Amino acid sequence: MPWPDPRPLRILVIRYRFIGDTVLAIPTLRNLRRAFPKAKIDVLGEPVSGDTLALCPYKDELLYFAPRLKGEKKRAAKFPTTLLGAAGFLRARQYDRCYILRRSFSSAILPLLAGIPHRVGFATDRRAWLLQRSTPYADKHEVECFLDVLRADGIPVTDTHNENWTDPAADARVAAGLPPGKRPRVFLCAKSIVPSKDWAPGRFARLIAWLVNERGCEIHLCDAPGYAAYYEEIRAALPAPLARDWTDWSKQLSIKESNSLFQRMDLAIGIDTGLLHLAASFHVPVVALFGPLEPWRWHPWDTRHTILRPDDLTGPRPLLRLSVAEVQAAVEPYLAAIAPP
Repeated sequence: MPWPDPRPLRILVIRYRFIGDTVLAIPTLRNLRRAFPKAKIDVLGEPVSGDTLALCPYKDELLYFAPRLKGEKKRAAKFPTTLLGAAGFLRARQYDRCYILRRSFSSAILPLLAGIPHRVGFATDRRAWLLQRSTPYADKHEVECFLDVLRADGIPVTDTHNENWTDPAADARVAAGLPPGKRPRVFLCAKSIVPSKDWAPGRFARLIAWLVNERGCEIHLCDAPGYAAYYEEIRAALPAPLARDWTDWSKQLSIKESNSLFQRMDLAIGIDTGLLHLAASFHVPVVALFGPLEPWRWHPWDTRHTILRPDDLTGPRPLLRLSVAEVQAAVEPYLAAIAPP
């Protein structure tokens, strides 16, 4: 039986910032939609990261809030950039309920300023008094923490599986751009906005050379334009003949369109970033190199995965303690399981 839904409610879900966190909200949106099948459910996201939910069928509208970073000068923007601007934008929509999948104080103030009467979220950052119902931010995976927000409001959580969707037009573009033949397709994710999560371009180059020369793979990547120089450093370290086995989709696909690439991958390898969560949402196996963040909270959800993490996390670049040989050993079982063409 669906959750009681006596009248069409207007519900807002707040989940702006960060690609990975936004993707991990999909099970929460599915359970919320099941509970309120007639409701209008909108998601307040952020440009780029919010676009990961553009194809999600469990929401009605995807709204955007582009908060200015601390110290950033005022800028012209298509979307609200201040808390008061976002509050006014939301107030006009007259929401009945809000589920806040962020932990900051400001994200709890926002729906209060927007006049949303029923607000549910985490009891973090001394903000529980701003909420009608709250839940601790428990020591568990982020997906389960998000679902705890629904549980705190008495909403049934009936499943936790991962899923994602693609656009047919983007599917066709990716299919046309793939190299001929059918070799193992490996997605590479090498750069984070947080330097302490990074490995090293030279080591990625050695890993790629092994994947191509020894294991017959083709390499694919699709990352933020701002990371182009980092990936060029990796590519420059490769022997020239390997360039044909390296396909960079970064200028061809938006974050939404990249779903069509992920669904065609056999394996994803990389550091702890949101792109690996996108791959996992298509049940692509993942080998993830973890530095400072806790794997038990942030590991790829609902897909086969292996976590590599150095025992010693001190210093600015702890991943440099992981060798290429260790990563190769973790990757090998996944490649062995891929059926030959």
